[in-house]
Amino acid sequence: MGKIINAIIGDFSQKKEYRKNEARAKALPAEYAAAYKDIRNYIFNTSGIFTMEPLKVLVDMLEEAAENGKHVIDIIGSDVAAFADELVRGEKSYQAQQRDKLNKKIAEKLDKKGE
Repeated sequence: MGKIINAIIGDFSQKKEYRKNEARAKALPAEYAAAYKDIRNYIFNTSGIFTMEPLKVLVDMLEEAAENGKHVIDIIGSDVAAFADELVRGEKSYQAQQRDKLNKKIAEKLDKKGE
């Protein structure tokens, strides 16, 4: 039953972790919070990641930058999309999951034909 509930509404601990991270991001100075929101939206729209880690790393970086008086652009650079892509590099994504699923399915079918 628990698996069904998680499939429908998601894992509560992950949602709690996400909300905590979002609260940290909202507490950032305006320039940093706006950058976080735009980068987060880009990551959600392009990467299909399953983990919160890149977003937590992003908030950590922006908090540190704000504390040290560095501008956002000094941290993320002028190619923000490349920065965001680098944040999620190596993370498991929905696309990678589907790719693995397809490869496994075809391999199984080919193995059966060889019998």
